[in-house]
Amino acid sequence: MIAPPVYAAGALCWRLIEGRMHVLLIHRTVHGDVTIPKGKVDPGESLPRTAVREVEEETGLDVALGVPLGISHYDMPDGRTKIVHYWAAEVSPEAIQKSTFVPNAEVAAIEWVTLKKARTYLTYAADVEIIDAFAALVDAGITSTFALIALRHGKAVPRTGAGPDHKRPLTARGVKQATAVVDTITAWRPLRIISSTATRCVTTVAPLSAATGIPIKQTELISQDALEAGDADIRTVIGKRIRSRKTAVLCSHGPVLPEILREIGLASGGTPNGALADAGDLETGAFSIVHLSAENPSAGIVAIERHSPLI
Repeated sequence: MIAPPVYAAGALCWRLIEGRMHVLLIHRTVHGDVTIPKGKVDPGESLPRTAVREVEEETGLDVALGVPLGISHYDMPDGRTKIVHYWAAEVSPEAIQKSTFVPNAEVAAIEWVTLKKARTYLTYAADVEIIDAFAALVDAGITSTFALIALRHGKAVPRTGAGPDHKRPLTARGVKQATAVVDTITAWRPLRIISSTATRCVTTVAPLSAATGIPIKQTELISQDALEAGDADIRTVIGKRIRSRKTAVLCSHGPVLPEILREIGLASGGTPNGALADAGDLETGAFSIVHLSAENPSAGIVAIERHSPLI
C-alpha cells in the first residue's frame, strides 16, 4: 500500500531594503539547513491558512498572502512524498516592527538576503525553484499585488416557488461552509466585502465580516435576479474594484460568477479564456482568486487560483 502524501505550505516573504529586493530565509536548529518558511497542514486546516500560520510561528511575522509561486514535491526519509504549496508574501514595515521572533528549538535565525544570495544559501534545490519563480515576477515588474476573490454563496435551500428567490436561506451545510471559508480567505487579508443582496449571499459573508470587522457592501448589480431581469451591471462593480487596487471579496451566484470573471479579464486588459471560465464555474461555498499587479496594470492577470469548499 502506498503511503498518503504529506501536505505542507509556506510563503516566500519579501521586502525592499534600500531599493533592493530581499527575501527571508530561516536557519533551522535541528536540521541545520536553510529553507523558506513552511510547515505541515494541521487537521482540518487549509493550505493558505497553514502558510500564514507557519510564517508567523517560524519568523514572528504576520503576513498576508500574495500570488502562488508553485508546488514542490520531494521524498521524505520515511518514503512518503511531501507536497508543499508556496505563495509570495510582502512584509510591511509595520510587520517588521511587530515581529515576535526569538531563536528557539526549531529556528535558530532568520535572515534577509538578496535573490542572488538566496540561490546559494538555500539547502534544497526545490526551494531554489520557488526563488526562481518569484524572480521571474520581479523581472516582469510584478511585486505588490492585490486579489479579487469571487465567492459562490453556501448551499441554499431549493427553490419552491413559495416565496421570493432572493430570500432563500442557507441550509445547515451552507452555514457551515460560510464559517469554514473565513480562515482561508483571511489569509489574503481582504479590505472590502461586496455581496449580492440575496439572503444566501449576505449570510455567506456574514462570518467573514464579523471576523474582520469589514462591513458588507450589498448591491443588486451582481444579484441573480438582476442578471435574469437584464438589470445587472457587473462591469461597473468590477471596474471600481480594479481601480481601487485593494483585495476584495465578491459574493454572488452560480450564473453570475462567470460574468464576474469575464469582466475581471476584460478590465485587466485581457480576453476571456479557458482559465477564467474554469474560475467562474464554482460549486456552492467555493471561491476563485484572481491576482493582479498593484503597480503595473499592463501586467494583466498574474495568476488564478481556485479553492474548493472544506465542507
